[in-house]
Amino acid sequence: MPRNKLSPLEAKIRKDISDKLKFYSRGMTQKELSEKTGIPVSTLSGYFARRSTPNIGAIEKLSEALNVNKSDIDPRLAKSVMPNNVIPITGMVKIPLLGEIACGDPILAEENIEEYIDEPVNYLPSGTYFYLRAKGNSMKPTIPNGAKVLIRQQPDIEDNEIAAVLMTDSNEATLKRIKRADGTMFLMPDNPEYSPILVNKDNPARILGKVIRMVIDF
Repeated sequence: MPRNKLSPLEAKIRKDISDKLKFYSRGMTQKELSEKTGIPVSTLSGYFARRSTPNIGAIEKLSEALNVNKSDIDPRLAKSVMPNNVIPITGMVKIPLLGEIACGDPILAEENIEEYIDEPVNYLPSGTYFYLRAKGNSMKPTIPNGAKVLIRQQPDIEDNEIAAVLMTDSNEATLKRIKRADGTMFLMPDNPEYSPILVNKDNPARILGKVIRMVIDF
């Protein structure tokens, strides 16, 4: 079976949304629709060509731009099916929770994975994701010890955002806020009782991804 083959249900959903978008946007170019919604033309093209399925945020932008109900574009959102205040879950994806990172292995190597956590597809923009478990108190009160933190894998982030960072000498992953000054990167704790970590040739590190949100077990 080909990889990533769509299920019949997902294929029908994409066809329905594509047909609705073509109908309600008639007389409007994809570029014009992009300007009204803020959705890139390349992304819109995927919706029209059935290559991808818009998430709830994109459906909301499209419905506002086309002056129709969300259910007019995505039949899964029909009022007869569910209340207005319920966002439908169209599927789940398993996100790996990483433990200790094995030396030299790719970050998502099987030996690094403790378990998998189910996550609704609706709430995940495109990308590769993994979870880390916060250790220690350096990021309190923002991220408490033991919290499961969802990371979007990417090689860099903006200053003041929180990143998962791999300390390459120890193969230890840490969560810190990124600051840069004069070409030097600092890993900043949110807890003032902890000191910043300077990244340099004697203490090398690389960014694994951006913190998206966290889950706390009570």
